[in-house]
Parts: sequence; C-alpha cells; structure tokens
Amino acid sequence: MNSSPSVFEYLPKIQDLPLILAGPILRRTESDRVTVWLALKESRSLRLEIYETENNGTIIGDVVLEGRGDTIKLGKHLHILTLTAQKNTGKLLQTEKIYAYNVYCNHHHDQTKKSDRYSLIDDLKTSIYSLSYFAHQLPTFSLPPQDLNHLKIIHGSCRKPHGGGKDTLSYVDNLILESARSATERPHQLFLTGDQIYGDDVADPILWLAQGVSKLLFGWSEELPLVSGSISSDDLLPGQRTKIAEIEGGLTAMLVDTPEEAKSHLMSFGEYAAAYLLAWSPVFIPAQFPTGRSLFKDSKQGRNWQQEIKDIKSFVRDLNYVRRGLANIPVYTICDDHDISDDWYLNREWCDRVLGKPLGKRIIQNGILAYGLFQAWGNTPQHFEPGKPGKKLLHYASQWLASQGKDELAKLECDRYLGIPATDASTGKPQLESDENVMILARDSQAIPWHYTINGNNHEVIVLDTRTWRGYPIEAEKGLAPPMLLSPKAFKQQLEVPLSQSKSTIEATIIVLPTNLIALSIIDRIQQIELKRDQVFNSDVGDSWNFHTAAFAQFLLTLCQQRRRVIILSGDIHYSCAVRLSHWFYDSSEGSVLVQLTSSAIKNSEVATRLAHTKLKSLFPEKTKAWLGWNQPLKIEQITKHNQKQKYLNSVNSLPDWQYRVEWCKRQPAQSLSWQKLSPKLTPKGYSASDLATPNIWQKTITGLFLWLWRNRWLQEGSEVIGRNNLSLVRFDWSTNKTVIQETYWHPPWNDRSTVKSSYVTSLEIDPLPKVNSRLGTK
Repeated sequence: MNSSPSVFEYLPKIQDLPLILAGPILRRTESDRVTVWLALKESRSLRLEIYETENNGTIIGDVVLEGRGDTIKLGKHLHILTLTAQKNTGKLLQTEKIYAYNVYCNHHHDQTKKSDRYSLIDDLKTSIYSLSYFAHQLPTFSLPPQDLNHLKIIHGSCRKPHGGGKDTLSYVDNLILESARSATERPHQLFLTGDQIYGDDVADPILWLAQGVSKLLFGWSEELPLVSGSISSDDLLPGQRTKIAEIEGGLTAMLVDTPEEAKSHLMSFGEYAAAYLLAWSPVFIPAQFPTGRSLFKDSKQGRNWQQEIKDIKSFVRDLNYVRRGLANIPVYTICDDHDISDDWYLNREWCDRVLGKPLGKRIIQNGILAYGLFQAWGNTPQHFEPGKPGKKLLHYASQWLASQGKDELAKLECDRYLGIPATDASTGKPQLESDENVMILARDSQAIPWHYTINGNNHEVIVLDTRTWRGYPIEAEKGLAPPMLLSPKAFKQQLEVPLSQSKSTIEATIIVLPTNLIALSIIDRIQQIELKRDQVFNSDVGDSWNFHTAAFAQFLLTLCQQRRRVIILSGDIHYSCAVRLSHWFYDSSEGSVLVQLTSSAIKNSEVATRLAHTKLKSLFPEKTKAWLGWNQPLKIEQITKHNQKQKYLNSVNSLPDWQYRVEWCKRQPAQSLSWQKLSPKLTPKGYSASDLATPNIWQKTITGLFLWLWRNRWLQEGSEVIGRNNLSLVRFDWSTNKTVIQETYWHPPWNDRSTVKSSYVTSLEIDPLPKVNSRLGTK
C-alpha cells in the first residue's frame, strides 16, 4: 500500500464516538430473565429494566425484570457486557404481551448531567435512526406464543460483507415493522445458524477498517507468533496475507487456486472483535472510502479495492436497519467454520496442520475467544455467572488483553475454558483423546459448551455444535477421512440428554443444525469425487452428515425414536430449500417426519447457486429416494428401483429394521411485497466507475442482451431452491393438517429494488408405512 491516506483520516476520533459502539442486541429471552449485549467505549456500571406495556405496546408500564452489571474491559476504549434482567416483583413475563426495555448507566461521560439514571438508549435517539418502532423510542419484544399457529421464527446464515448480491439481514427489520404492535404476529425468535462473520475471505476495505478500529479501541498491535520469531499484525497489510496464512498458519482457505480467499484473513483478536462491530453497527463506517488509486501502486489491487467497495455497499448501507432489528427480537447464534476460518476443524489433517503451527493456533484462539465474547455469552449467559467457566474466561481474557497479548498463563487459561487443545510436546500437534471408537480434540472438563436448548411452551429448540466436538476416525491413514460431526460423547450431551428432558407438552421439536443433513445430489457427487482425489478442502468434504453413515443413521434413529415430528433449521450451503424425510420402524409400523428447512445465504450468493435458482435446475430435478436401515450392525442401503429392491432384499441375511424416504418440496411462485424503508440509508462513497475497465460498444450490447434474458421472471421462477441472497421466516399451520411453512424473502433480478417471498409448504402429518416385500412382514 502507499503511505497515504491513513485509515484514521476516515475513522471518528475517540471523543466523537458515541458511548454505545454496538448494540443493544437482545439475546436469550425467557419468562424469568432477559439478556442484552452491548459494546461501549467507556467502562460503566449498567442497569437493565424490562417493562410491561399497554395498548399494543404503545404505553410503557411497570418494571417487571431488572438486572445490574459492570462492563468487561477488552481494550482502552472497548468495554462489553451481556446484561441479564431477572425477576423483580415475583412476576414472570407472559405470552401474547409486548415488553420494552431500557439500559441505564450510573453516570454519564458529560459530568454536567447530574442524573444517576442516564438512559443509554437516549444516546441513540439523537441520530436520524431509532431503535424503536414506537413513539416511546424503546426497543420491544414478545415471547413465543402458547398457540403454535402464531409462532414465528426467522433464520439465516452466511453473511459476508462483500459476498455477491444485496444484504438481506435488514429483512429482520421489515418483518418486525410489519407487525410490531401485535405480540402474536411479530416474529418471536431469530436464529443465525453460522458464519455471522467471515474470518477468512475478507474484503480488503473491511480488513483496512478492522485494523484501524482495532488500533483505535485497543491502542496496541498484537505480536503474532511465527515458527521463528513474531510479526506485528499491523505489518500484515490488506490484500497481502495469503502466503503467511498458508505457510505460517497452515490455513486452507487459499488452497485449490483461490489465493484471494485468504488475502485479508483476520488474525489478531482486535481484528476479529472489530469484524463483529462492523457487522452489527454503523458507528465506524466512514462517510467515504479512499480510492484504490490513492492506496495502491499496483493497478490490479486498486481495481480490486474499488470492486470490493461496490460489493459491500448494501452491507454498510442497511446497518442501521440491521441494528434496529437485532435490538427488537431475541437473537440466538451458533458457529460454523467461517466464524473462525474456512474448514475450521474439518478433519484431523486440518487440526494437525493448523493447530500445529504457532500462527495457525493463535488465529484459532483469537477467533474462538471473539466468538465466546461476542456470540456465545448471549446464547448461554448462565455459563458466565459467578463461579462458572464463562466468568473465569472473562477474567483471564481481560487479563491477557491488558498485558497486550504477553501474559501466556492467562492465554492458557483462556484456552482451557474455550475448549482449545494443548499442544503435544513430542509431536507439535494438538493433543487428542479417545471417545469410544474415534479420537477427539482434547478439551478440559471446564470448557464452555457452545450447544444449548431453548424451551418454549409448546416448542423446543435444540442448537447443536457440529464444529468443535467432532469424532475423527482412528484408523484413517491420511487424516482426511470424514469425521463424525458429533462424537459419541457430544452426541449424548447435545442431543440425547435434551430430548430426554423435554416436557410432554412439546408439539414441535426444532433442531438447529449448522451443517446440512441432506444436500443437492450434485453436491454429494462432487464431494464423493473430491474425496477419492484427496481434495477434501475444495468442497468441504466432511461437513456433510451422509459422509459418515453410522453417525447419520444414529442421528436419524435417535430423533425418530424420541419424536414424531422434527423441524431442522440449517444453512451453510448458500441456497434455501425444504426437504421432507419420512421414517418408519418395521417392528411397530410407527412413523416420524423430519423437515429440513435451509436458509442461506444472507449475503453470499454465487454463480452456481444463482443458476440452481432458475428454471435450468428444473431440467435436473431432485428425485425422491428411499433407503433401508439395519440396527445390528448400524447401516443403511439405498434402493433405487423396484426390481433392484426385490433383488437386494432376497440377497441380504437379515431383515431391515427401518426405512426412510426423502422428498424435495416445491418452491411456490414468488409473491411481491410492498416493503419500503422510510429513513435515509448510509451510502458509502469512494467508488468510481472510471477506476474499473470500461467495456466497448459490443461488450455493452452483449451484456445488455444477456441481462435482459437473465432477468426474465419466468426463468427465475425455479421449482426447488432459492439461490439468491435470502432470509426466511418459519411458521406453522396447526389447526387442521399439521403443516410447517417457510417463507423465504429475496431480491428478484427483474426488479432488484423490490422484495419478494417464495414459500415452501410442507406437511408434518405421518405417512403410512409403504408396502414392501412380504418377507418384511407387511403387505
């Protein structure tokens, strides 16, 4: 990069920053406690108050819950807190009511103000945006209703600032705005199912900002360890990190001819922390960006900079709406690989190569620590109470950061509570331990669990961590073999225990699964080919459940033995769809239904997914498929045709114990919406068309003709998946036939200023056991 201009010319001065840097974000919310996350520029003692409201949320009533807490110092000018309000008067929050909240501090940075109850929300009222949908200017929420017909859950995944297409996380704001005054009609829960930030594949302008924000808030630069010596994170400039990420870090994002995906990889803790602030708040977004010409001598890098500014335009433009949405609905998250780095813990080979290098391990440590503080704390605040592992993590994290990253003992304590394995001194690789017939990364008994359960009145949500507790095959020679996504110990703790503890009144069981149970057949075929070629890092071979047959079968059997109806919320794969799985046990003829609802990507559509979105995919529709299953030993076999089925059944030595069938649900035609934004948006400057190559007249003509054809509505009305950026709302029709509906919202190319929704309507009624060969004991 050239010597000028400096990022600090584009960032606010400390004295000009608002007290609230990011948030408030409403987090775990239950009848007896409500949790809110905030980031401040100064240390404060805070008080959270939850209020009853009257007249459809328009009038503020009495305080029903309250809580106090002190911020945790991460940097000189970065202090965070997840604050929980609990029972004050013996009252519990009720369903079908709207509640409001406010956050107060015991003093104000302006010492001329004498009040010891200064409202932090007031700080946000002075801007042209509001955190509220009401005249009282307070954020609001409502608990999930008693009647499943009124339950509304939003979910989505994969939000990359410079990913293809427009950012759709602001749809949360639209969905709340439509029905903010109705406790039963407004959305009740938001699940972000992975890749809330991208540690890898970072745009140069985002890393440029993140480095500046980090230096501004922390006041120091992290020394990153190398095989020999160390290097300051400030010396690793945007666009120039690919080689060090690969050679010194062992990372895999840049493999298979994709060096651009690691050119601005996050590395320091300050960069990861800044990435969260930039993802959730407009505070640090400059009024304009410098041009690529002013920053880079290399013209190619300058053009890339200009293109990435263009790509992040909608991301930064709608941040105020994102902020308001996240303040007005309980938000739950779970990690996937990009929250840390591409292929994070994919297989044993990845663990050995990355955790076996000083820089690789430091990047993972920083990413997981940031996840713990910025995401997990709000999911499970009970793990961060006094005496709990999370509280100890907060202490040692603050201590390590206060030492400017030099306190190794504090760092080791952080690793302990984050579940990061120690290094084996004899091999230089991460320590492993056995878990039945697989190996897992060694984790301390005090490690904070990332999985959790949310219990409603008539629904339950079980959120699984399929990333950090994997079971790696012992006998694998190369370490590339696909793992169990949940090791035996993890499977018991994350799934079996919650299922056994649920109330008898539960009507709908929802499993949040970051990695898909069922994917497009073309993806399965590609991954099978890549596995045979040992090219597993190219297409995430090992992140699919069906690559480990025993684990897949165990997952399926456990759910179907415990529940008749299961809804799986998933993401990861950059398209949205609905898949119905019917399951039967032969010994009892009892059936179950699993419906997988996928919603992805919030902002990261690709050419392949945009093609799958169209009528072109309809030429190769997904077929209905059936499998037979055996318990001893645990195995499944696909039956493709009737005559093959008869032949197969006559050749096996034992009768199957169960059967399942997979059907892809039809995507309904798009419906136009009348959504409008009533407030001005952030519009970053710094993009100049003259900095990009100018097409000639023939290129313009051909491009125009292609776009005219491509934007045709008929072509874009595919029948299966939605491959454009999207966000989904899930609701239920439980009155007559039990049905789950996913409404997926997206920008149509025939009018990209508008929004449409496409629905998937899927029955949860149990199908009768299919007729099979008489040898199975049925007719």
